[in-house]
Amino acid sequence: MEYERLEGADVRCHLCAHNCLIHEGHRGICAVRENRQGTLYSLVYSKVISANIDPIEKKPLFHFLPGSTSFSISTAGCNFRCKHCQNYEISQLPRERKFSIPGREMPAEAIVDAAVRNGCESISYTYTEPTIFFEFAYDTARLASEKGVRNVFVSNGYTGVGAARLIAPYLGGNNIDLKGSDRFYREICGARIEPVKNTIRLMKELGVWVEVTTLVIPDLNDSEKDLSGIAEFICSVDPSIPWHVSQFYPTYQLLDKPRTPVQKLRQAREIGFRAGLKYVYEGNVPGGGGEDTICPACGEVVIKRFGYRILENRIKQGKCPKCGGVIEGVWA
Repeated sequence: MEYERLEGADVRCHLCAHNCLIHEGHRGICAVRENRQGTLYSLVYSKVISANIDPIEKKPLFHFLPGSTSFSISTAGCNFRCKHCQNYEISQLPRERKFSIPGREMPAEAIVDAAVRNGCESISYTYTEPTIFFEFAYDTARLASEKGVRNVFVSNGYTGVGAARLIAPYLGGNNIDLKGSDRFYREICGARIEPVKNTIRLMKELGVWVEVTTLVIPDLNDSEKDLSGIAEFICSVDPSIPWHVSQFYPTYQLLDKPRTPVQKLRQAREIGFRAGLKYVYEGNVPGGGGEDTICPACGEVVIKRFGYRILENRIKQGKCPKCGGVIEGVWA
């Protein structure tokens, strides 16, 4: 899906914002889409490399069916090359040579059946970038929707416009990373920032519930300028979009960077509120109160959390029980 044939046997992939030109016999940046004699093939269709039952809060989605579980799947590969990827063993496949794609056969029907059998209210396409296994996610999401199961993307936001419009009718929620400045994207991720911003705008326009996550990395994207820029952009799209500012742990190629100080997350949260955002959350630091949902009208704690666990949910029909103010989200 989402490619065009060019002169000779070349193709142009439009599935994501890289718009890769792929010569015959070669693969795109994601390393899982291959041009075979002018036809572009997905190499990861129904090849699941990870499948788990997760709390929806782990995505993280805090305003989407809180307390529910989500059947979470991924295939191998990614269209980013993030130096801090926590799932690099399955996302970072070599581009320079051909290799067999890891994973086990698990068709869409089996995934939906597993979600229903285990009482999961949603299926999450996560761990790696769901855009690179789009055809598989699309078919699974359509089938899940028919069975009354919601669908969630956990995405880097580099989804192409055509693909975004195709998946949106079957997508209930999308947590999109907004990682830092354009320089951060170029130097740390091998991408650019504008396509990500465009996807956030587009998903909101298409009626998908959107939450945004920023992993705060010392010295790379933790300046007040960087954090304010992110918060102000989110607010310009919709101040009710929840923003998760999460603690970084040294991993993969960024082992030289320290863990994010909790005080820096507190600062980021305050920056978000000052920018006009209604809901800002601290991630990966359970127990400090920064995970609670607070009514923006009266300050009442309406959802109390510890890590991925809901300790108390007081929201009634999408409203604060104390003042009746609206708490935006997908609650039922």
